[in-house]
Amino acid sequence: MGVKSKAAVAIIVLLLFLGSLWLQGGLDYHWESCLKGYNQVNKLHHLSNISEGDGAESPWVLEECPGQIFQVSVLLSHLQTAQAITSDVLLQPYLSSWDELVKFMEALGPMVGLISKEIETKTSIIRQLALLAEESPEAEQGSNRDPSTGVGAHDKLEASHHTSAYYSVRSMIQAELSQGVVDFHHQTDSGCRTLLRLHRALLWLKLFLEKLAETPVAGRLRSPSELCREAYGSTLAHHHTWFVRRAAELAFIAMPERGFFYRLLCVQNQNEFSIVLNKVVQAIGDTYDRTQGALEENGMLDLP
Repeated sequence: MGVKSKAAVAIIVLLLFLGSLWLQGGLDYHWESCLKGYNQVNKLHHLSNISEGDGAESPWVLEECPGQIFQVSVLLSHLQTAQAITSDVLLQPYLSSWDELVKFMEALGPMVGLISKEIETKTSIIRQLALLAEESPEAEQGSNRDPSTGVGAHDKLEASHHTSAYYSVRSMIQAELSQGVVDFHHQTDSGCRTLLRLHRALLWLKLFLEKLAETPVAGRLRSPSELCREAYGSTLAHHHTWFVRRAAELAFIAMPERGFFYRLLCVQNQNEFSIVLNKVVQAIGDTYDRTQGALEENGMLDLP
């Protein structure tokens, strides 16, 4: 077995091992989204109705990218739907956003596909809790209060039509606190703790995409590998052990080049790429800020 083959086997074994750790400790696997891509060649598709001057009032439309499972337009739709209530995040479209992000990571290659399964495990936990809550009337009692604070009358009316404990981030937090299922000292599979792990990973992803969207006035475009490593160091690295951080550094080496990302989003150059990513980053940022506010208000930013 050659050196390259041995290295490949070693990396795969390492990822499988880390995956088992992440299931018990958090979303350490998310940095692995910076893994090896494949050389699938897709027909470049023209962006529709995109301009630098798009305002908040005018709808922004992106045509479907042919030949791709991941669709950025679908991701944006889920993120925007998740923000239907002021100062809150609807859980079902939020989880659907993660479903699309999983497709994004899986598109980067089979090694990332191994890691994306761990993300699906986290989203499945919240979905299962929601199903159990629907089957148990007692689980719904803690969610009958207003799921957000400082909202308008219309938003309160809308929220009152939905009594599920897992209808939104705030309703889930209130329900789980009232039921005493959130443990501030020990690891549990509560929806709040699971959400926190997804939330931390979303910040990493937001920063990474934000950096990818940057177009320098002068000089070369920085490699995705370099940007991913930098984004990781500013976010998830703070929650990981030394061993995981070192393993992450190895994973970044196999990050695909920009051309792969252009094909994945069906854009032709960095300018179009930046326009699309800036829209995604803004939507992710709005969702992140709302979730951050809800978790912070309830002292849940450091759940074990």
